[in-house]
Amino acid sequence: MRVLTFGTVMNFDAIIDKYEKPIYNLIYRLVGDRDEAADLTQETFVAAYRTISEFRGDASIYTWLYRIAINKCKNAFKAREKRRDYISLEMKVDIDEDHCTASSDLNEPAAVIERKELREQIELAISQLPFDYRIVAVLRDLHGLSYDEIARAAGLSVDVVRTRLARARAMLRRRLEAYLEPL
Repeated sequence: MRVLTFGTVMNFDAIIDKYEKPIYNLIYRLVGDRDEAADLTQETFVAAYRTISEFRGDASIYTWLYRIAINKCKNAFKAREKRRDYISLEMKVDIDEDHCTASSDLNEPAAVIERKELREQIELAISQLPFDYRIVAVLRDLHGLSYDEIARAAGLSVDVVRTRLARARAMLRRRLEAYLEPL
């Protein structure tokens, strides 16, 4: 494993260049608001910059940044609850076109409408998951993190990650059963 040094701003700029988009996408999927996601992304990198000297290298930079981002999101949700500011979450999920086709011709108007409807239903179902379940589902199924990486990023045990992911998927399956084809 290569040890990275972060003594210069230029090195931190490289971290921002590499991870800003994935961190923003994670936060956006968790909070559902572009402006809030941009603010929390900036707060994540400010916090990372301030604490970079404390980074021990036990996890990857990627996992470390995810953990900071998740904590920023948790704090934002706690603040929302205190204010009783219930905001509708409008999630934007990038769905692989091959996994949501209902017709053999992707350009047929019916297929386009079906994909749009399915995408909206998936976004709605994800946005309705409890936050603790949404975190693990988004990190695993949309960002492709391993169970170990999710555990480190979310501050959970691997067993808790597995349990929450199974429950999140079951909740999504129930909410989307009308749109799922029988196997």
